[in-house]
Amino acid sequence: MDVGLYVLSVLLVLAGLAGAILPALPGIPILFGGLWLAAWVDGYQHVGGGWLAVIAVVGALALLVDFLAGVIGAKRVGAQPAALWGSALGTVIGLFFGLPGLIFGPFLGALAGELCSGSSVLRSAHVGVSTWVGLLLGTLTKIIASFVMLGIFGGAWLF
Repeated sequence: MDVGLYVLSVLLVLAGLAGAILPALPGIPILFGGLWLAAWVDGYQHVGGGWLAVIAVVGALALLVDFLAGVIGAKRVGAQPAALWGSALGTVIGLFFGLPGLIFGPFLGALAGELCSGSSVLRSAHVGVSTWVGLLLGTLTKIIASFVMLGIFGGAWLF
């Protein structure tokens, strides 16, 4: 039974790492769930509650930064609320178009939202790029935090 739970734990960790890149998956919570499961199966002998709390804080901070990154990028250049909604909608629609959709969806959505608010094409493009850069930085934060969480877990397990 333990082997099966460890396999499930590894699968959750891998899904969590994928979710750090793909906005459709809640990567950080899935990753934390996999790490917690491995610690639980081990009876918290190698990774105790204190280490899991530290890992949870790293994950929570990453989620907060990711959530705010796109908004901050757009707000920094004075984006209209329609651009923020457009960026979110572009992200969701982009999921259906693979990697190009994930890259260009938020940009095109923010661009379209800003255009619908009556802004010029140049202004709308500026908002789109700023939103996209913010989302990219948020994704980068999630990726780094995921590996920090794995590093903390691995270090606690080994030492």
